[in-house]
Parts: sequence; C-alpha cells; structure tokens
Amino acid sequence: MYTPQAYAFKNDTEKVTFMKRYSFATIVTNVNDKPVATPLPFVVEEHAGRIVLSSHFALANGQAQHIKHQSSLVIFSGPHAYISPAHYDKKEAVPTWNYIAVHAYGTANIIGEDKGKIKLLEKMIGFYEPEYRKQWDELPDKFKYGMLKGIVAFEIEVKELLGQKSLARTRRQPKEAE
Repeated sequence: MYTPQAYAFKNDTEKVTFMKRYSFATIVTNVNDKPVATPLPFVVEEHAGRIVLSSHFALANGQAQHIKHQSSLVIFSGPHAYISPAHYDKKEAVPTWNYIAVHAYGTANIIGEDKGKIKLLEKMIGFYEPEYRKQWDELPDKFKYGMLKGIVAFEIEVKELLGQKSLARTRRQPKEAE
C-alpha cells in the first residue's frame, strides 16, 4: 500500500482500533497465479504484542484450500467519499477520494479441531451479537457440530500492518454551517 507520510496512521494501536470498528474485511490470496478475494467478518485481537485475525470460510469456498502456507492480505476499509474540486479554495484543484484503509498481511493457521472452531464461533458471537449467545447455548450439540463440518476456521497472525487515512483538507465552511 502506498502511504504518503501525511496520510499515515500514528501507530498500530490506531490501526487495530480501525480494524475492530470496520471488521467486515476482504481476504485476498493467490490461487493458481490469480488473486481471489472473499469478504468475511473478522475478530481482531491483540495477544502479548501480536495481532491476530480470526474468521471462517464456507467449506464450499475454494479459496479456503489456499490460505495455508502462503501470505494472505486482509483489507479493512471504512466509509469513503468523492471530493469535488469545487470544495477547495483554489481554482487549481483536482478531484480526489477520501478513504481510510488498513492492509494486514500474514499466513493463516487452520483451526481443525471442533473445540477450536466452537471457540472461534463463540468469539464471533460475543463480538457481533452478544444477545445471540443465550440462543446459541441452547442449540443441540448435534446441530452445532454438524454445522462445523461446513466451515474452514482460521487465524492469521499479522506480520505486516499498513494503513492510510487519505482525507483531503478542503476549505472551511461558513460559520453558520459549522
């Protein structure tokens, strides 16, 4: 990711906070010399100075078979907007795009055992919908363990983290608009 210094995040803590807020991200891997991408919900955690991303694919998604033993890119992005040159004080201006994005790189470890998959799903429930936990706990084990056969769970320890806040500075609004 090209990141001019003026648009860089201050530190990794700021990037992780952004990743947690915009945790529905796109994982990109190389399959037969072709980039393949899947949008997935991620749980973003910090453990003893390490950043770990956890999620799962549907077993039927062929990309799941190609995430082990190779580097993956996970792209986290937030709201974005076109910025017209009409918003600048100077006439010599060009359009731009405001956006914030973080790219996380790492190699996936597959979570193969059912206990680990259940733990991942319960982390996801805790992050995305804690109220569902009561219903989840009441589901029969046969249903839960049957469902596990249809997913490929994984964790990625982030080895490189890049981020950019490309936010144009436009002219100030009149006082009545502030």
